[in-house]
Amino acid sequence: MHLKNFAVERYFSKYEFTAKYMLSSSDCDGYSLNYVLGLANDNDHNRWHDLHLGYTETMGSEFLRMSIKQHYNTIQLDEILVSSPGEANFILMNVLLKAGDHVVCIAPTYQSLYQVANDLGCSVSFWLPSEANGKWYYNPEDLKRLVRTDTKLIIINFPHNPTGFCTTIEEFSAIVEIARHNGVMIYSDEMYRFLQHEQTSLLPSLSDIYENGISLWGTAKTFGLAGLRLGWLTTKNKELLKKIESFKDYLSICNNAPSEVLAAIALNNLSSFVGPNLQKIKNNITLFKKLHLRNQHILDFHAPDAGSTAFIKLKIKRSALDFAEKLVTDTGIMLLPSEMFDYGASHARIGFGRENMPLILEIFEDYLQKSL
Repeated sequence: MHLKNFAVERYFSKYEFTAKYMLSSSDCDGYSLNYVLGLANDNDHNRWHDLHLGYTETMGSEFLRMSIKQHYNTIQLDEILVSSPGEANFILMNVLLKAGDHVVCIAPTYQSLYQVANDLGCSVSFWLPSEANGKWYYNPEDLKRLVRTDTKLIIINFPHNPTGFCTTIEEFSAIVEIARHNGVMIYSDEMYRFLQHEQTSLLPSLSDIYENGISLWGTAKTFGLAGLRLGWLTTKNKELLKKIESFKDYLSICNNAPSEVLAAIALNNLSSFVGPNLQKIKNNITLFKKLHLRNQHILDFHAPDAGSTAFIKLKIKRSALDFAEKLVTDTGIMLLPSEMFDYGASHARIGFGRENMPLILEIFEDYLQKSL
């Protein structure tokens, strides 16, 4: 299979480790190893210090799956498979889909959610949002109209990257009913799980509420531990999970042993990661709101519902890509343009998960006011 280049990742490869300031990162600042180990209980410490660097279980070590299981209502140990998130996505598409299948995918979105399906020869329809003054909305009725008799899979992502939109529990249930009525599987990217800004209305995991669904979660976004390279699929469809396990034998075979221990510590101390991350995100959103009020003639922005990103509209004469390229050259600030999401040329992603955002915004606003 020939895969199209991954536009977002190629753009990040160009600037992520050379640009001075990151204004578009989708994750929060990474936590230190000392911070993670400082949260460990006696069992965690023993597991870490006695660690042997051999192979681990293909499905994920039992202690890690036990730590994952506690954050679901119905998922059992044999309904969890651990791998890197990208690997999980790639394998799922390959074992579930074939050329000619119809797929409905939320858009704009992380390219791998639809690109693998597209390059397998599937027909892909995109569930697009409405936008008003920077506020985004995905209407389940629009999704309903896209589902066909030959639809094999619906792909969703809530909280959503890049818009920061999060559906209500009622609308989430409506999405499930659309799939159930049509006998269609749902793949739910839940990498920003628990990062809803109003913690009183947290979405359940799709895998807990839909018998024909599969969910993806991991350490990168919720926990600020992207360097562990771990994620997991959860589903009631054990036959599908076994196929994914067998396919994994041709790729990583098993997970990184130290990462499994560190991920378990994080999962056992969820609030110690979610709490600081949410506070940082909210503080930075407040700062960006103020910037927006002073620069409404240049950009549209509405505070996101969840996650660590927003998708702003640039009200300028040049393309988002041209603007981003000049911005990074002139100021050292990397901004991710909407061309990397194959979504026109007027938007850009903002990331709120970095401690140095106040400094970045000072430089960014000065540039906006002097150059536009």
